[in-house]
Amino acid sequence: MRFGPTLLVVLLVALSLTVPAWRWGLALSLPLLALAIYDFTQRSHTLWRNYPILAHIRWIAEDLRPFAQAYFVESDIDGRPYNHNERALVYARSKGQLASHPFGTELDVYSDEYEWLAHSMAPKEGIAKEWRVDVGNDQCKRPYSAALLNISAMSFGSLSANAIKALNKGAAAGNFYHDTGEGGLSRYHREHNGDLVWEIGSGYFGCRKDDGAFDPDRFADTAQIDQVKMVEIKLSQGAKPGHGGVLPGSKVTEEIAEARGVTAGQDCVSPAAHSTFSTPVELLEWAARLRDLSGGKPVGAKLCVGKPHEVFALVKAMRETGIVLDYLVVDGAEGGTGAAPVEFSNRVGMPLREGLILVRNALVGTNLKPQVKLAASGKVYSGAGIAINLGLGADWCNAARGFMFALGCVQSLKCHTDHCPTGIATQDSTRQRGLVVTDKSERVARFQRSTLESFREMVIAMGLENPWQIEPRHISERLDSARADSVDRIQTFLAPGQLLDDPDSTPYQRYWDAARIDSFKEA
Repeated sequence: MRFGPTLLVVLLVALSLTVPAWRWGLALSLPLLALAIYDFTQRSHTLWRNYPILAHIRWIAEDLRPFAQAYFVESDIDGRPYNHNERALVYARSKGQLASHPFGTELDVYSDEYEWLAHSMAPKEGIAKEWRVDVGNDQCKRPYSAALLNISAMSFGSLSANAIKALNKGAAAGNFYHDTGEGGLSRYHREHNGDLVWEIGSGYFGCRKDDGAFDPDRFADTAQIDQVKMVEIKLSQGAKPGHGGVLPGSKVTEEIAEARGVTAGQDCVSPAAHSTFSTPVELLEWAARLRDLSGGKPVGAKLCVGKPHEVFALVKAMRETGIVLDYLVVDGAEGGTGAAPVEFSNRVGMPLREGLILVRNALVGTNLKPQVKLAASGKVYSGAGIAINLGLGADWCNAARGFMFALGCVQSLKCHTDHCPTGIATQDSTRQRGLVVTDKSERVARFQRSTLESFREMVIAMGLENPWQIEPRHISERLDSARADSVDRIQTFLAPGQLLDDPDSTPYQRYWDAARIDSFKEA
């Protein structure tokens, strides 16, 4: 049996020499014969060695599996991380097509996949056409008015130049912001003058010295550019919290090196931890320094919640020092990335809902919420998702993969291979060529606008004046097939000052007692 494919190829060659079209037969047969000989003699793959030629079908099927799964196997609501209906909604809105759905919901409304918002018998007509949120407390000289849906952190290098340009051009057209990601502020971020939030990670890309330490002068030069509206300290991200990384030198092109402030062709290291601080107080002191160096712009931090006592340590430090961050972004464990160890994606980090509630409670319970705005990031793609996040305590939302779908992403799951077929997550110039910036930027702006229009319609249906009136009691979810309840009856939502006045009455007492401002370690 093991020699069957090889003998078959030899027979085909013999037969092809006896027919009029022998040249065509030879052109087909000789490469197959060469492949069969190679398979039989190589030592790396057992299947190739035992079943020459035929075993390649397995590798072809493996490569095509994500596409076959998505297009021929999955139902409209089964796919992950985004199912067909979720992707189709983004595609339709980005293209300006009809986003309605016929014949009722496909969700099982008596399973835990169903949750709902409470509508009113008296919908509220005539409310504002648009809402924005002012970010910046009294320690900030240059507050920023943010849209309620913005582009979450995605670095140049992870995304292509054309993808960055299209996102920023779309942000400029729609008057919302574009987070740079931790890979530095590249020339492509600046080409279309869209508002930027400059994310500073542990590698200090774009503001680092040759040894990788933070460079305050380089930071000030970039942070004071008018296009940069806010600065965001990346503490962790949802898809791989607490994990550093190395971009191999072979992938550090001249353009990436320029954006990151590193040497082309050399390994680019992102440490797991920051070198500028090691305690909650030091973090706040550095944030205050960044605010001064930027000319008084809002400075915040992004984190995926891990150990609850560390969140309480941060709010305790704000209360003790008087240094208050302008905003916090909670990134959920369901967030995506170009590449992450599967153990981190699947088993590390708190999901957005639980993380958002915990940070909301930390801020409300210490009376800091009026000064510190709160954003939510993690699988946000619809008006309903925005409404639920605001009901749980967020002031606005950020999305990454939703905007990638608007660019044309087909969820091929090739982000980490540099073989993205849509030219979004690749540095391959031939693949990037397919992404036309002018066309895709219009889709980016249209998706954001249409999603917020849908969100506004939900606020109207709920009979509210503005989205910040959405409360946990307006959101319901199933406990099992027979019971459901509002979220405020399922989760804990603290009253203002409750952690300060009576921490023993909260479920966070042990975390509150363990939090210390001079260390992230437990007391």
